[in-house]
Amino acid sequence: MYLTYFQIDAFTNRVFSGNPACVVPLDTWLEDKLLLKIAAENAVPETAFLVQNGARYHLRWFTPEIEMDLCGHATLAATHYLKTIKGYSNKTVRFDTLSGLLKVHIENERYTLEFPKREAIAVSLPALLSKSISIAPTKVLKARDYILIYDHEAAVKNISLNLTYFNQLDLETGCVVFTAPGTDCDFVSRVFTPKASILEDPVTGSTHCSLIPYWSSVLGKSKLQAKQLSIRGGILFCESLADSVLIGGSAVTYSKGMLYL
Repeated sequence: MYLTYFQIDAFTNRVFSGNPACVVPLDTWLEDKLLLKIAAENAVPETAFLVQNGARYHLRWFTPEIEMDLCGHATLAATHYLKTIKGYSNKTVRFDTLSGLLKVHIENERYTLEFPKREAIAVSLPALLSKSISIAPTKVLKARDYILIYDHEAAVKNISLNLTYFNQLDLETGCVVFTAPGTDCDFVSRVFTPKASILEDPVTGSTHCSLIPYWSSVLGKSKLQAKQLSIRGGILFCESLADSVLIGGSAVTYSKGMLYL
């Protein structure tokens, strides 16, 4: 058996930046353990598998270690595959996922994810996480992820981790997000996942389900531009709605290949 796959850089308009995802179209679902092996072999932050179901698509996301409940950049990559390679011509793609029905709107070269809003609540900083980080935050929030708030972008840029402590954290599918107001955008972030083979995620759409409503409230505006300050970097165009968030960005195809199984 062989499968076609595409590696696509998301939240960017040029290769070697943004967040890479592999997109693997399937006719029918394979066993979960095989999907996980493929994702591990691909060795990118997320691999998206999709199966067409009538006018919609069933979409699943795997890191090299686990299946995720929500992933932004791989959803954007899957939409880019459908539009530019599959020839999908509608303005909205509908995906059935572990997080329910997700919509992605297509307008020229921009893909806009319509994702669930995940309001974060204030919590205390866990002792193990406190030992893990080089700079203490001014505020700590928690939704799926821990969100550490800082006053200045420099703190987010310069954060360092003590992995001896950090990799003892057990966050299941969650991660740790560092965020602050941006100097040339509305807000910035960096995202790290304990115990993961890829420690820092280059651009993380799903964390913005919580970041967008927070910064929208703090800054008093519904439309925002965000940057993720990883080495690869990425730009996200955001909007806070009543019950959801919009996360927009571009994508570019890096490679096409065959998987022989």
